[in-house]
Amino acid sequence: MSKKIMGVSALFHDAAVAMIDDDQIVFAGHSERYGPKVKLDKHLNKELIRDCVKNYGVPTEVAWYEKPFAKKQRQVYAGEWKQVFQNNSPKSYLKPYMNGAIGGIPSFRAPLSTFEHHYSHACAGYYTSPFRDATIVVIDAIGEWDTLTIWEAKDQKITKLHSTRYPHSLGLLYTAFTDHIGLKPLHEEYITMGMAAYGQPIYYQQIKDQFIKEMGNGSFKLKRNVHKGLAFKPKIKDDMPPEYDIACSIQALTEDVVHNVMRYAQRISKSKNLVFMGGVALNCKSNSTITHMWDDVWIMPSPGDSGNALGAALAKRNEWVEWKTPFLGYNIDRPYPVKQIISELKTTKICGVANGRAEFGPRALGHRSLLADPRGPSIKDKVNAIKKRQKFRPFAPAILEEHVHEYFDMPKGVDISPYMQFTATCKKPHQFPAIVHYDKTSRVQTVGKNDSTGFRRLLEAWYKETGCPMLLNTSLNIRGKPMVNDEKDAKDWQDEYRVKVY
Repeated sequence: MSKKIMGVSALFHDAAVAMIDDDQIVFAGHSERYGPKVKLDKHLNKELIRDCVKNYGVPTEVAWYEKPFAKKQRQVYAGEWKQVFQNNSPKSYLKPYMNGAIGGIPSFRAPLSTFEHHYSHACAGYYTSPFRDATIVVIDAIGEWDTLTIWEAKDQKITKLHSTRYPHSLGLLYTAFTDHIGLKPLHEEYITMGMAAYGQPIYYQQIKDQFIKEMGNGSFKLKRNVHKGLAFKPKIKDDMPPEYDIACSIQALTEDVVHNVMRYAQRISKSKNLVFMGGVALNCKSNSTITHMWDDVWIMPSPGDSGNALGAALAKRNEWVEWKTPFLGYNIDRPYPVKQIISELKTTKICGVANGRAEFGPRALGHRSLLADPRGPSIKDKVNAIKKRQKFRPFAPAILEEHVHEYFDMPKGVDISPYMQFTATCKKPHQFPAIVHYDKTSRVQTVGKNDSTGFRRLLEAWYKETGCPMLLNTSLNIRGKPMVNDEKDAKDWQDEYRVKVY
């Protein structure tokens, strides 16, 4: 009998469920893409659980991604009384999904285990990596108490070497500045990162002096608790709105703090392989500044809290699984329509694709994507208008792996980037204005020769047809809404936005 472990992450943000069957990841999906379709939904829903259990098997064990009592203690300390008095025990929360009380979900009995939040992050990264020894760095907003941890992993032993604890949090600081410049905290930090390219770091020193206390060993503390916002008044005044310069300044400071943390990690851990996890590992610009420091780097494609669903299951398994693909979610089971997409792109320059299993992680990689010809001067504005995004925001290029170095200067130590985790300078920005940011960089996705997906075949056909080895690739959604998930979503999206979805 196979051992099926269901991992669960919920009740904070970006809830998710994952299932491993012996050494295989058989399912991993985001709650936001099922049920009521709430962006970064913190709650589970019956549609997600049903997809997992009915299609991939009844779990023999269930793993929860954090320690609830420790979290309650921190909430008491932080004065989060609304959360303190809610009954959020995993056992109570999961009971309706396990006992058959919710229609369409078969009842099942399985023992429940809980694991520390940062340990779940560490396991999600390490046990999906190709490494058998690693330095693991986890940086996020907050776990139970931990906000930054460094671990040393050797074989199946993962040992914590360092912990920075609440309220000292780089993730919370970045989120507070995201809120300060008028964006939605815990949702739109990626927009802060994008805005940074348009500013100058003129507030860097002011922010550093006001908020960061360096510890000398490479770690840091915050001079004040920013969890409930921050009182920051720019001292320098000019004729331009300060938001872009503030974004640039907090981004630059974040990169420097992460760099110092990595140097500290190198001093206290022996391995030259890095596993980087936590929400801060989604900052692809920062990621690109640290790759040269390590022999090899692995960032699991869903390094934030949703990835902790898989991390909790792996913490229970305490063993590697075979990482094959990020396409682990809902399955739209039909042939990948290469010819139809090529025809549509040549005619209208833009189309959607909803095909195969959905991506696990926040980035569309060719199965729930909006695609476009990256060469047109007006395509960026057209796609931004469809997605209801700010006009300044660029899009990612998906490129045949063997051509990437013809068009991009990849970060030192990075030859491929299959999961859009790094930025690279474009060598021919004027030819591809839709996928180049203001600073001439792009968040590159490479698609390798061994990739057996329809997306690889599409890029090959597009290159043969046009001589261009890349396509603009962005998620098939609009701002503030989850990605298209199932057949109905795809049809509704096509009907509403008048863009063909295949």
